[in-house]
Amino acid sequence: SITVAPALTLTDREYQSMRDIGIAIIRAVGVDTGGCNIQFAVDPKTGRIITIEMNPRVSRSSALASKATGFPIAKMAAKLAVGYSLDEIPNDITKVTPASFEPTLDYVVVKIPRFTFEKFPAADPTLTTTMKSVGEVMALGRNFTTALQKAMRSLEQKDASFSWADLPDVSDDDVRESVLEAISHATADRIHSVQRGLAAGLSAEEVFHACEIDPWYLDQIQLINEVAAYIRDADELDEQVLRVAKNHGFSDEQIAALRVLDTGVVTGIRHALRVRPVFKTVDTCAGEFEAKTPYHYSSYDSETEVMPRDRPAVIILGSGPNRIGQGIEFDYSCVHATMAIGSAGFETIMVNCNPETVSTDYDTADRLYFEPLTFEDVMEVYHAELAAGEVLGVVCTLGGQTPLGLADKLKAAGVPVLGTQPEAIDLAEDRGEFGTVLERAGLTAPKHGTAVTASEAAAIAENIGYPVLVRPSYVLGGRGMQIVYDRTQLLDYMASATEISSDRPVLVDRFLEDAIEIDVDALFDGNEVYIGGIMEHIEEAGIHSGDSACVLPSLTLGEDVLERVRQGTKAIAEGVGVRGLLNIQFAIAADVLHVIEANPRASRTVPFVSKATSTQLAKAAALIAVGRTIDDLRGDLLAAEGDGSTLPLDHPIAVKEAVLPFRRFTTVEGKIVDSILGPEMRSTGEVMGIDHNFPTAFAKGLLGASVKLPTSGTVFVSVADRDKRAMVLPVKELVDMGFDVVATTGTAAVLSRYGIKTTQVHKHFEADAEDRTVIDYLTAGTIDMVINVPSGRQERADGYEIRAAATANSVPLITTLAEFAAAVTSLEVIRDSKFDVRSLQDWSA
Repeated sequence: SITVAPALTLTDREYQSMRDIGIAIIRAVGVDTGGCNIQFAVDPKTGRIITIEMNPRVSRSSALASKATGFPIAKMAAKLAVGYSLDEIPNDITKVTPASFEPTLDYVVVKIPRFTFEKFPAADPTLTTTMKSVGEVMALGRNFTTALQKAMRSLEQKDASFSWADLPDVSDDDVRESVLEAISHATADRIHSVQRGLAAGLSAEEVFHACEIDPWYLDQIQLINEVAAYIRDADELDEQVLRVAKNHGFSDEQIAALRVLDTGVVTGIRHALRVRPVFKTVDTCAGEFEAKTPYHYSSYDSETEVMPRDRPAVIILGSGPNRIGQGIEFDYSCVHATMAIGSAGFETIMVNCNPETVSTDYDTADRLYFEPLTFEDVMEVYHAELAAGEVLGVVCTLGGQTPLGLADKLKAAGVPVLGTQPEAIDLAEDRGEFGTVLERAGLTAPKHGTAVTASEAAAIAENIGYPVLVRPSYVLGGRGMQIVYDRTQLLDYMASATEISSDRPVLVDRFLEDAIEIDVDALFDGNEVYIGGIMEHIEEAGIHSGDSACVLPSLTLGEDVLERVRQGTKAIAEGVGVRGLLNIQFAIAADVLHVIEANPRASRTVPFVSKATSTQLAKAAALIAVGRTIDDLRGDLLAAEGDGSTLPLDHPIAVKEAVLPFRRFTTVEGKIVDSILGPEMRSTGEVMGIDHNFPTAFAKGLLGASVKLPTSGTVFVSVADRDKRAMVLPVKELVDMGFDVVATTGTAAVLSRYGIKTTQVHKHFEADAEDRTVIDYLTAGTIDMVINVPSGRQERADGYEIRAAATANSVPLITTLAEFAAAVTSLEVIRDSKFDVRSLQDWSA
């Protein structure tokens, strides 16, 4: 839900009533100290207040409230828990007021959730009582319209900002009904439907009856529409028009669209007229006391609160809202970089818009700017800091694809980019140029091509052979990536693909079946390579690296393969021109090492590798960006000798396991979306298990990811023909442990031939009316684990109902043979609970 602070539509009586009720609830429940979250519902017609729920702990909204007000709720709760009282705790921001002073806001805060329904195309996008967002953004402004528009462009989604192009013709009754129907449904796009409906001519009354959003907010959205009309119809784009636009949160891009101009032209006019933002400070007291902590947001007022400084500054661009493919792992790198650069004597400047992150704590960096990560907004922060003192440059390679996408424009605008340069970033993404780097190094890549049209893609696929892997350029998290098995499926993909151009073609690669995928995180300073870790994926190639479990050190890679990986990593780092972190994905098939892709930036595995090997890769990368070398950092942030590719045999085994959100997403018919893994990332988090051996480490990873494997009972097995031989040994081990096995016709026949006792069960579409199917057994709770490993398009479709029923009934589901084999090795550990619990420091000793 979109959230606003302070509450703008409550009367003072309602506000005070909720305050009194909240205190009464806290006392009645018996919360002596600490944080507490209470949710109310208020009837806007009668003022009746209902308590929805109360949580005697800090919550997700506690983090938001902390960022919105500058009052660190969790920190205060911890101090209260050890005996402090509020009047004994100083306010970190003012340094003179106690924590017993409740925060006061002289600005408006808007939080908007970030959804990724594109990762689950079959999912019903209707918002319900089940949380479906995977992240959020927050924006601050001097009024609601500014905060709302800033938050919308912070989402980093196509068409996230309000637009006035191609408005619906609501004079047509059918169109009018269609628009009102869209407004009546709670979806992620509802606010756009409201804005476009009002702009097209619907009355506020019609819209209110369709959605029942408070009339005050509808009036504010209509005000934005009126300002848009004023911008569009003005005789010229003068200072007054620009100031009105900016005081209501319009970006240069929106103004340009309304005036049919290039965005750069609007920016140039605005700068020439000296219409630039100033930066205000979050101070918890609405200006009553001076703020000592620089926590800033932009405003088109007259007076800036950015203070001059003496030390040179480094600006670090954060990762923006969490989403599938770009989550909190990148914030880890940004935070550690901030620590390292600060310790090196520089002033650290953080720019981010995500209230869930550590990077947006007011005490992480020397200065925090809570701003959208767009070119316009980042340039204004740079301009403000340049006026305050020397700026050494901007770090773009730690926050994922968001800041990486800004590097070219920033450098072209004269901003010094630290670390890996935009040219290297583009080279790694350009198939032709990167192919040349590989060719010079004697490295192999899967046969590939780039296509702009469907016919080009089909010709490439015919030449290199099916199956092929197709994906757009410049994406993170495998978005839009698909394994295609035939021409028909390829043409369907090309028909649905968007944003294809000569600058952003579709990439077509030969898909390597039965390959082992390898992930490498490394550092390069221009002379020396330091490999942080060589991770072996547990699932076979074709499962996105973010969804695949992986192990470090590798289990099955020989020294010959590891040495080839080391040499290949150095050749790519030198050829691309990396200065800092580099992630490379290799695949080994038939003893041939293939390079899948290289990303000259921090990857999502940096935190895992750093913790598994006791090194601080992100800190080291940040210092390399400001001129240090790997040799300088050895013995401190990095190992004194060797690196993560030369770990001793007795080094602890670490396993990274993905956390998957399938249960939260249902189709329109109410079924769980398909939980099959593939090349498009779907996990929303990850966990790590560590121990002396792989089975125990893997067991810890499964338990950490809330996958509770059974220690007895019945296992259902359905495996594709190509994998039937490989399934025999793990199934036999299950039987030896006392499990009963039921299987589909083909799988049961193979297992029976190997002397494994198996009960045959029908698939849902094979059974007669009187037969019980696997779906019936799952619903009845008589199956304790499901192994469903399909191959190819039709088999995946056939097994969907089984996978959906398993997920809906909370039955552990495994969809790859490699994970099945790994899980079986861990079952004995889980059954006997043989866990050696130690601190990470002890494992690192």
